[in-house]
Amino acid sequence: MCSTLAVAADAVAVFAGFMLAVWLRFDSGLIPLHQARPPQDIYLYAGGIMALVSLVLFRSLELYVRPQYGHFIDKIPRLVRACGLTMLAGMAATFLIPRETDIAFSRLVVGLSFLTITVFVLIERNILHQLERHWAKYQADKKNVVILGTNHIAARLTETLHGEPRRRANILAYLRTDGSVPAPEIPPALVGGGVDGLAALLEKGNVDEVILANPSRLDHETLSGIVVDCERHLAEFHMVPDMFSLLTSRVGVQTLDGIPLLGVSKWPLDFFWNRSLKRIEDIAGAAAGLLIFSLPVVLAAVAIKVTSRGPVFYSQERCGEKGRHFRIWKLRTMRADAHGQNGSKWTVENDPRRTPVGAFLRRWNIDEMPQFWNVLKGDMSIVGPRPEQPEFVEQFRDDIERYMWRHVSKPGITGWAQINGLRGDTSINERIKYDLYYLENWSLSFDFKIVARTIFANKNAY
Repeated sequence: MCSTLAVAADAVAVFAGFMLAVWLRFDSGLIPLHQARPPQDIYLYAGGIMALVSLVLFRSLELYVRPQYGHFIDKIPRLVRACGLTMLAGMAATFLIPRETDIAFSRLVVGLSFLTITVFVLIERNILHQLERHWAKYQADKKNVVILGTNHIAARLTETLHGEPRRRANILAYLRTDGSVPAPEIPPALVGGGVDGLAALLEKGNVDEVILANPSRLDHETLSGIVVDCERHLAEFHMVPDMFSLLTSRVGVQTLDGIPLLGVSKWPLDFFWNRSLKRIEDIAGAAAGLLIFSLPVVLAAVAIKVTSRGPVFYSQERCGEKGRHFRIWKLRTMRADAHGQNGSKWTVENDPRRTPVGAFLRRWNIDEMPQFWNVLKGDMSIVGPRPEQPEFVEQFRDDIERYMWRHVSKPGITGWAQINGLRGDTSINERIKYDLYYLENWSLSFDFKIVARTIFANKNAY
């Protein structure tokens, strides 16, 4: 039902967006007319064809797969790309029409329709997204879930399942995969024995899904047995992968005069075309950021100067791409002497070194805005692993496996780890996993998704 509704709604949104572009071009009076207005039916037919083309493209991008979990913001890049492809197909069709014929489509209509259709589709899809979540909240739980593991990953998985009503998940039990103390977020009443108790739960016939949250603690034989047991009892099996283990699959093979050489394969940003695209993204984003946030930065600078002694801006040396040092710029959020006595240390919750204005700026990430200048200079990127101070890098490179891999590209103002709450005084090991996952799976759409979610990401922003 939801897929059918999405197909119909998309077709209406695309057609309406295209006809709005036609109205803006010919009937609104906003754009001068240098020729007679073409017949209306030409654009009615064109709008219908555009709607049909969009449905084919949307389906190829799996936009009709249901249910679609996650935040609507995460889906915006794919929707924009689908609208862009629809417009390219439409523009290509206009160029196929010979100029000597009586039919000549306005190129301006095609250009305007990219904006109007994108806006209409985003609004329509957001309404559908909210309706699906609303309907799901009033339906009974249908999927009984057993989680294998009681660590922080299991706790976060629990939060995600409860926050996604379309999963309709009812957690029956947590089974231990090791002897560690369960995370405090795990309900003690639901913690059972070890994974050897899974077979008994499956025998009862009321387990629909088993999710392994801690695979690194199980040997191959035990894991294989769990998969077989789930298959025998028609229970779905899923596993949260260990990101470090996934990274070891990046194996490349080179041949040197018949001799095979194994090594770590290239990162996406090792390729010239990808680096060029990211640099274009950074220049455009930094220029827009400096323009858009110039007034908030000025107002924040005045507030800092009026409420506390010391400079408005704060500069510090950080490690960037290939370990090269550069100076990062931020709005000052702490007392002027905050780093003088005890040296550098992590900012913690309710940190007494913060000024009242600084606490607000940190809460809403406004203190990071001057770093658009670092991006424009080429020291940083809009999105990437956050740059660390040189003394921390020297400490972590020896203590944390694969830590230095995060320096294969430019650091960012925001990053995958930061929007997932891993900032400030949080686990470095977990942060590295998210940083490396980003670097291994980089794409422009991934960057847009992170930027969009940064607006609402203020967890641990202190």
